Amino acid sequence: MNRREFVAGLAGATAWPFVAYSQAARPVLGFLASGERETLSVSLAGFLEGLKDAGFTDGHNVTIEYRWAEGKFERLPALAAELVRRPVAAIMAAQGTVSALAAKRVTSTIPVVFVTADDPLAAGLTANLARPDGNLTGILRLGTLLGGKNLELIHQVVPAASSIALLVNPNRPTADAQRKNVEAAAATFGKTIHVLNGSSEAAIKSSFQTIVSERIGALIVPFDPVLNTHRRQIVDLAARHKIPAAYSLREFMAEGGLMSYGDSATETYSLAGTYVGRILKGASPADLPVQQAARLELVLNLKTAKSLGIEFPIPLLGRADEVIE
Repeated sequence: MNRREFVAGLAGATAWPFVAYSQAARPVLGFLASGERETLSVSLAGFLEGLKDAGFTDGHNVTIEYRWAEGKFERLPALAAELVRRPVAAIMAAQGTVSALAAKRVTSTIPVVFVTADDPLAAGLTANLARPDGNLTGILRLGTLLGGKNLELIHQVVPAASSIALLVNPNRPTADAQRKNVEAAAATFGKTIHVLNGSSEAAIKSSFQTIVSERIGALIVPFDPVLNTHRRQIVDLAARHKIPAAYSLREFMAEGGLMSYGDSATETYSLAGTYVGRILKGASPADLPVQQAARLELVLNLKTAKSLGIEFPIPLLGRADEVIE
């Protein structure tokens, strides 16, 4: 074996993160996101804080190369390939399974840290949560399972609403699981669920026309990167048509959403940033088990509730982690 073959062999070994880090005074980190920077601002701040806690600051001892698909998932494979050609020491795959799979398909050696609300096993990201078997590890959000809880919250706030809309992105692999989760809860409270399309700006506009024409009493918006990308449109339409809505992402509250219940994006992405920092220091993804987001937060908006002519029950206000006044 000649020297070139030997060095090439090292690139495929489990020590690749350390090799990449030790050969460069400032390693390059790829950040691949399915949405746009504006919609990921809270999550990005958490990621940078976690990365800082691990000893790395962008522009100081690490350089971050950002790639934003801006909701156009078909762009992700090319953007991921750009980062691999750069090359980067690790890739942060943000905003769901689709970006993580795009990274996985273009590299089997560069470490990838993902944040997803899907089952990593079923999605094919890894075959082992406790000890990831490939070059991917990450953080699991609870988004898919929270639609039922949001239906319960809607029932507490507007108990007279017998029909409720569920806005989903049908292109999302877990859309059916989201529907089943909400429908199971709906059966408990005697509600009828109308599943509507939220895959694009035009689809969302059409869905709200359906909500108005069929006099649907409330709306649930589950976890989804595409829905998050269009969150300003969704919140504005809900306000215009006076539709009480419950969201699974805290980001909707910054636009004036009524209420949200979900895991903390700041905490989730901080964990991911810490993982990336450990990899840049030499850790292998196999040493970093897939973690599950732990903290859930309930946020209520009194101003929006007043504009809709509704009041939050006192017990719900007492349980809230944050009340926007």
